[in-house]
Amino acid sequence: MDRAFVSWSGGKDSCLAMFLAVKSGIEVSYLLNMAFEDNQYSRTHHLPLEVLELQAKALRIPLFVQTSTDSMYEENFLKAMIELKAMDIDKGIFGDIDIVQHRDWVERICKKGKIYPYLPLWGRNQVDVLKEFINTGFKAIVTIVRADVLGREWLGRIINEAFLEDIEKLNKNISVTICGEAGEYHTLVTDGPCFYSKIEIQDYEATLHNGYWFMNIKKCSLFNKGKETGVGQDYSYNRGSPKWEK
Repeated sequence: MDRAFVSWSGGKDSCLAMFLAVKSGIEVSYLLNMAFEDNQYSRTHHLPLEVLELQAKALRIPLFVQTSTDSMYEENFLKAMIELKAMDIDKGIFGDIDIVQHRDWVERICKKGKIYPYLPLWGRNQVDVLKEFINTGFKAIVTIVRADVLGREWLGRIINEAFLEDIEKLNKNISVTICGEAGEYHTLVTDGPCFYSKIEIQDYEATLHNGYWFMNIKKCSLFNKGKETGVGQDYSYNRGSPKWEK
């Protein structure tokens, strides 16, 4: 069986890509996340790394964190891939859908790292991608929105049929990508068919920063879903105000 890492943001697209890769027979061994230099928040979704650790525990897949600045991003991503390659990882799973520049970057960096890129969502209709995510049984919550496109009222929304209906309606009036591929919104996956436990966000505050509304997660916990270890709280996370990268 091929062994792979997932380029992991914590959001819906990377999660669905991972799920489809596993269905195709690929073994996912690591969740690779790029973080800010302070090693506290992820770069793309600005999620506390402790929250991503909860996801990793829920999925029972180790989280591999690589810190980086903007200017050194590609070099440090390559560094992480080389380390993973040395651990017998030969594939990288990516959740990109239709931005050509993103795919070009993925193919270039994977060629340098001698990793085979696998993009199961590539070229698909974004409505179909979001429908599959929902219909497969995944749960996700909106954690970042562009203030000038979606606005504060979209923060904290659940990714479900009502969300899809509303964003399709919005797309008829303004240009917005259904899956947020152009950065209009980001998500955190909290549950799904490959999750052994589920994440519950119990407290957060909305913060406006650089034109984006952020869900500053102050408390969330991981709960068992099955009978294997009983039902109850496994892990918790608490944090105060966010520290923004300068």
